[in-house]
Amino acid sequence: MDTVDAAPARRATRADVARYAGVSPAVVSYTVNAGPRAVAPATRARVQEAIRVLGYRPNAAARALKIGHTKMFGVVVPDSGNPFFVELGRVLEHTATAHGYALIVVNFDGPGHDVASSIRELALRQVDGMIVAAQVTMPTLAAISECGIRTVLINQFTAVDGVPSVGPDLYEGARLGVNHLIGHGHTTIGYVGEMGPPDVRERGWRDALTAAGLTAGPAAAAAFSREGGYAAGQQLIADDNRPTAIFVSSDFQAVGVLRALHEAGIAIPDEIAVVSFDGSPEAEYTWPALTTVQQPVAEMAEEAVERLVAPTASDAFSRYPTNLIVRQSCGCGMPV
Repeated sequence: MDTVDAAPARRATRADVARYAGVSPAVVSYTVNAGPRAVAPATRARVQEAIRVLGYRPNAAARALKIGHTKMFGVVVPDSGNPFFVELGRVLEHTATAHGYALIVVNFDGPGHDVASSIRELALRQVDGMIVAAQVTMPTLAAISECGIRTVLINQFTAVDGVPSVGPDLYEGARLGVNHLIGHGHTTIGYVGEMGPPDVRERGWRDALTAAGLTAGPAAAAAFSREGGYAAGQQLIADDNRPTAIFVSSDFQAVGVLRALHEAGIAIPDEIAVVSFDGSPEAEYTWPALTTVQQPVAEMAEEAVERLVAPTASDAFSRYPTNLIVRQSCGCGMPV
């Protein structure tokens, strides 16, 4: 015997809700959208009960076309597996939700044109604004300009003409971490991180040593990953001028550095002390726990979202101070 598939249940409409609640479709719209006209509390309660009973779900796409926005922000991050960006995404989501917005997060892990592609992808989703946590390149700026969507740059280290941005004071943060190691008596302090003129943390490391009358220790270039830190740690251990302390430009890299030191049988911090940068939650659970320069993630995320929610003509750069979180990897507070 042949069987006939049951017809799918018809989706409840606004008109269905209006009939069930005994109101007009306009009143249903005012209730769902919290305006533009006020609805009496008793009437609102009847409409909400009808919505619950009928399982009514407003058509978000149609609503977006009607009111001109989607109540969604797009976020572009360079590595969603990095604990710092995981924390940044969590705080951004919490802040956006408090303002009534949802987030679409796009992850990229490649060159600058990948950032531009991510921005264009978000534009196709008709987001109301974008937060980009990637270093700016010409293709990135071109994509932002082309899309014409309000964009805020986060985790930046300098101002960008025409685009509002927020970020930590990477330079002073690096100096803060290195000076802490100098205060422990270290005179040969190595560096792990990106190399070259663009990296502000490397410059902060060098300038802190110069100001103390010290020569820069060995440096190892590393990708922002555990693997990058691990390889860099091995390189510094093998250096003829092996450092007694290392400043690492991210907690993610520092996890790899710690593994390299442990595998080599090097006591931390007695033989080599470590201070890192970011202040991600992961830093507290390494062994020994990492002393780290903490970025003010919550404050930066809140400003980035608010500059999308209430945009102004300003493209000013907001630079936030960092804070040293002292744990055991530098030599402070080691258990007896």
